[in-house]
Amino acid sequence: MESYGWLSLLPPLLAIGLAIKTRQVFLSLGAGIWLGWTVLSGWNPIRGAGGMLGSLVHVFQDPGNTRVILFSAMVGSLIALTQRSGGIDGFVSYIMNKEWIRRRRGANLLAWMLGVVIFIESSIKILVVGSVCRPLYDKMGISREKLAYIADSTSAPICMLIPLNAWGAFTIGLLSIQGVSNATQVLIRSIPLNFYSIIAVLMVLLFIFIPFDFKKMRQAEKRVREEGKLLPDGATPMMDENLTAIKPVEGIRYLARNMIIPILVMSLFMPVALIITGLQNLSTEAGVAVGFSQALREGGLLSILAEGSGSTAVFWSVTLAIAVAGLLYRVQKIISGKEIFELVIKGAGGMISLALLMMLAFSLGATCRELGTGAFVAQGLSGSIPVMLVPVMVFLSAAFIAFSTGTSFGTFALMIPLAVPLALDMGVGLPLVVSAVLGGGVFGDHCSPISDTTIVASMASACDHIDHVNTQLPYALLSAGIASVIYIIAGIAI
Repeated sequence: MESYGWLSLLPPLLAIGLAIKTRQVFLSLGAGIWLGWTVLSGWNPIRGAGGMLGSLVHVFQDPGNTRVILFSAMVGSLIALTQRSGGIDGFVSYIMNKEWIRRRRGANLLAWMLGVVIFIESSIKILVVGSVCRPLYDKMGISREKLAYIADSTSAPICMLIPLNAWGAFTIGLLSIQGVSNATQVLIRSIPLNFYSIIAVLMVLLFIFIPFDFKKMRQAEKRVREEGKLLPDGATPMMDENLTAIKPVEGIRYLARNMIIPILVMSLFMPVALIITGLQNLSTEAGVAVGFSQALREGGLLSILAEGSGSTAVFWSVTLAIAVAGLLYRVQKIISGKEIFELVIKGAGGMISLALLMMLAFSLGATCRELGTGAFVAQGLSGSIPVMLVPVMVFLSAAFIAFSTGTSFGTFALMIPLAVPLALDMGVGLPLVVSAVLGGGVFGDHCSPISDTTIVASMASACDHIDHVNTQLPYALLSAGIASVIYIIAGIAI
């Protein structure tokens, strides 16, 4: 692949800077993609425009991308059904009877606990937190920006701290490719050293219990509390407000289980789907059918999860949840079959802006790969680095790559092949350096405006995407700053 050097940084930086400055996230991403393809086309702007359009179409040639986009749209279908069934109203009524939930601190603590307990998949986790807590936050006068921050901060960080999922499996696979014989042990030993993830999760808990918010979050909280505005003037929520305004069927009893059952089905089927797709891929590689017990004996659960398809699992899970919801409401004779199909279509239509944003984000990520953005930054580490600065430089490089490209997995794939030999050659503890890679990747996944996790957090909380980025960025930067200091201290202690 041809190297474009510092020019490879311009497209993601332009997209991110424009989005934060102008709040026009769609145009900003489009501008970044166009600039990238203009560079790739020898600075021919017309060919760059053609390359940009081709890149958008190419997004759907990747089945994983297509499944994630479909999943994002189908989330709207599930929300529409649960709204209409009265499940959301029933859940809010049920939870408001709990004394500890009636206070703002209790609602925030509920969101944090849900984010910690569900660790199988980041998008599913965020969706559950948003679906369960958004109506509660709206009723109690807590900003949607605060909900998006809590959901996002307990997403990627928790998935990496409790790696019994595709995150852990992917990391073990990358370490094994680098010849690390005890890859699982290295990952486990890196967990208590993943300072960014730990600090990000604990910081949420800290700010739940102390009366402090950074400026933009404080303004958002004041707006909702004093003005009753769920969204600021001029905001564009990632979820169509017509979707969240669907009224429940009148004259029926609103039951919390009509929301809880579909969400539980979706959450619990996710690991099952990962195992099913993992066994399918193992069987394809081996040329014979591989059973669960055999795969468990030979490689363990993480090896099965490593082979699983996360995009397929989330797609299957939300599809099953929609089917269960429809069947549940028909059995109760709440909603007719015709209306169920109408709600599925209406709900998916309410997520069209999210689907378009996902498409643009995937396209920009592909453009950055063509330019070699991540590889250029990673190669900057290959020079002479003092031993004491290796952990912090690895962390900051991974953080910059992930923030610029919006992908943690892509960052892991770039940085681990560099970090492992670097650690071994310079005598730095492998778990410490691996934790720096993982923490840096999580930082970008957590707060980059072009990360799919950040986008889903905006969607699940039904808030403006740039508002979510701006309100949570100070917390993420503070966590990253503290983690950097700790990595410097750890480097000095080597």
